[in-house]
Amino acid sequence: MRQEAAVAAGLAGAFLAGEWGPPAMARRGQACLGDRRRWLFHLAAAARAGFPRAPTDAPLALASFLAACPELTGTVARDRAAGRPLPSVRRWFTSPTTMGPTPWPVPALPTLADLQDFLGLGTGSLAWFADARGWERTVADEALRHYRYRWSPKAAGGARLIEEPKGVLKHFQRRILRDVLDAIPAHDAAHGFRRQRSVLTNAAHHAGHAAVLRFDLESFFASVPAGRVFGLFRTAGYPEPVAHTMTALVTNVVPVTVWRAAPKGPDLAAHHRLGRHLATPHLPQGAPTSPAMANLVAYRLDRRLHGLAEAIGARYTRYADDLTFSGPHRLWRRAPELSRLVAAIVAEEGFRLRDDKTSRRAAGERQLVTGLVVNVRPNVRRHDYDNLRAIVHNAARDGAPAEDRAHLSGRIAWLEHVHATHGAKVRAEFDRISWRA
Repeated sequence: MRQEAAVAAGLAGAFLAGEWGPPAMARRGQACLGDRRRWLFHLAAAARAGFPRAPTDAPLALASFLAACPELTGTVARDRAAGRPLPSVRRWFTSPTTMGPTPWPVPALPTLADLQDFLGLGTGSLAWFADARGWERTVADEALRHYRYRWSPKAAGGARLIEEPKGVLKHFQRRILRDVLDAIPAHDAAHGFRRQRSVLTNAAHHAGHAAVLRFDLESFFASVPAGRVFGLFRTAGYPEPVAHTMTALVTNVVPVTVWRAAPKGPDLAAHHRLGRHLATPHLPQGAPTSPAMANLVAYRLDRRLHGLAEAIGARYTRYADDLTFSGPHRLWRRAPELSRLVAAIVAEEGFRLRDDKTSRRAAGERQLVTGLVVNVRPNVRRHDYDNLRAIVHNAARDGAPAEDRAHLSGRIAWLEHVHATHGAKVRAEFDRISWRA
């Protein structure tokens, strides 16, 4: 099929370079191949039937279609069997791509040249930052990589990989985040990484309920492959070359040497699954685009789980990889059934649950949602509150170093946000502290 693919790529450009009708398409195909045989007209007619409108936003899809057409495959097979020269591209046609239909107010970037201008780049630089040669995975020189890597220990053992883009690539990712991703709405059940949403708004949805069930997704960012990112950009209307390049700018493949240095956690199966994710293009944890992109890719997951919750009289929210359901006492009785349904939906949507992080809490137990107690109303844990009060009390009595001031003030501000009365008490004590230079 290699010969067919090469010929199809050339013919796709030729067919799209002018009028979308079999006679004109066939003439451009003849100029492309230097072949005036009748089969080109039949191939053009098949393309016109398969794509009633010229797929100017999808030249790769057209090329794939042509490569599989019997008109092309049969011609190549007959010429090969007869010992005749095989069809080959003699002249390449250029056909600018166009935006497809878009449901969102994203900036129009119909060609790679437009994407280059949008980012302020030249052709060579765009290919470099999109890692067209795939150097990130294999290159040994850290200076040639687009990311810095560090392993961050997890409380339960093992570590998560932070993939931090270097300054210039991070700047481009922030541009894509601000102008493209922010224009696409996430599902209303998503509370993480969104304006006017927080762990507090997430927890408030589940306060005062008889039952709270929590699930965690395994390797949330790494589980999002480049194909799903590409699909989102295509849905936004971007033509295939632009969508491919934008996908490459916001996904990453981890170098082999970085993975070899990975600490192994207690769950070796999960460790190996993470390795498979990191070895292929995925959303990097540490890129500014990854949280918003993960929310958008998880839209259908949120929609299905929200529908499931409504069907059983429960509430559902998601904060990053943390899924929470809450409802009346009957939800507790149906917890095993709900767990099976959630696991099935999560798997169908390309994710996986962490078995060790699933929890069920009734009203008589401490119900935690994204770090806040929700038995009556969202509140900080008693231990955290008592610990902060003790620290501030001791500082008010004995004084404290000035460098601790901002940190303590931030913790109190969070307490004030969650529980104004408790926060006011601690703030009054804080105001009595004598700060030492």
